[in-house]
Amino acid sequence: MDIQHLFADRIGGAQYGQNPVLYKFEKIKRAKRAARAAHPGVDMLDFGVGEPDQMAPRPIRQALKKAVDDPANRGYADNGIPEFRAAAAKYMADFFGVADLDPATEINHTIGSKPALAMLPLCFVNPGDMVLATVPGYPVLPTHAKYLGGTVRAVPLLAKNKFFPDLQALEQTDLSRTKLFYVNYPNNPTGAAATEEFFDALIAFARRHNVLVVQDAAYATLVYGRPRLSILSRPGGKEAAVELHSMSKSYNMTGWRLGFVAGSPRVVSAVAEVKDNIDSGQFKAIQVAACAGIADMRLSEKIRAHYQRRLRGLVKVLKAAGFEARMPGGTFYLYVPAPKGAAGGRVFANAEEASQYLITEHCISTVPWDDAGAYLRFGATFESAGRADDARVLAELGRRLACAELVF
Repeated sequence: MDIQHLFADRIGGAQYGQNPVLYKFEKIKRAKRAARAAHPGVDMLDFGVGEPDQMAPRPIRQALKKAVDDPANRGYADNGIPEFRAAAAKYMADFFGVADLDPATEINHTIGSKPALAMLPLCFVNPGDMVLATVPGYPVLPTHAKYLGGTVRAVPLLAKNKFFPDLQALEQTDLSRTKLFYVNYPNNPTGAAATEEFFDALIAFARRHNVLVVQDAAYATLVYGRPRLSILSRPGGKEAAVELHSMSKSYNMTGWRLGFVAGSPRVVSAVAEVKDNIDSGQFKAIQVAACAGIADMRLSEKIRAHYQRRLRGLVKVLKAAGFEARMPGGTFYLYVPAPKGAAGGRVFANAEEASQYLITEHCISTVPWDDAGAYLRFGATFESAGRADDARVLAELGRRLACAELVF
């Protein structure tokens, strides 16, 4: 039987699995394995991790332990329990000032943001349609639009535009087939946080061109030196955008897989209909547990302060090593221009080469981005034995970077 010729074109068709090109995260994994073998006994300083380094807050964990034993939670959740919808609505009101969301029609739970990103194109994208997606960014954002025969236009995020898309430049292009515009603020990896002015301009752009904005708000509570902001809080936002929220980053609930979509009843209804044919909902006990904490600002603020403290330490160390580093507007990442070379005349052609050098020669792991300039992403989610141990990890990073003698 020739299985190879049965694979769908969307994942490579007959060439599936034959492409020797490695995804960058696989290259990083292989480089880390090689570095550990070459430098036994040397700890890998891993700043490439994109998930929280701490446990979910205790009240949420305790609520889960109780909810697991409740027979009422054993069955299918389908499109979610009303208690979680109500908690999500309170979260949106208390954190972002979005007080007019109807939990019954304008919020629907999802098993994290990833499934929502898969379901939205099923609601809107036909073969030949176009979607806009900012780069650099979470590579999954436009994947399912491609799977459905849609075209993806990459919209670069450049430092000169403060890492916002150039909407005026987009106005000069053909947008007639465009259905969706994927954005993500606070932004991974750049750390840019949206302003009211940007969201207002984006809403106006969407209305002019009849495009639905898909705002991935996975890092919505992790902002620094500015208020939290939802696109749904802006005039016309609910009509022009759907916002995806996740418990993963804001509440250290990555593996719990829980989030929600919020926005126009028409959009939320479409997502719920597609979702009915894809999954049977997240375990009710997890939704019940989330109700115990997601609207509690004290829990969220403790997590935000943890990353803010670490980011400030990272900025200090990276600046001392020659990097152009400053506090981000949000997320738990620092996005810095990659070094151009290192001691001994070594030259890096791009960020990926710089990243590979730091891993293999100095056991420092970062994530390279070459989509819109050469940058490295340092995450504040590194492993340590606790707050007191953070200083040791950062001091060791500084020592290794000094030894690397990077050239900028």
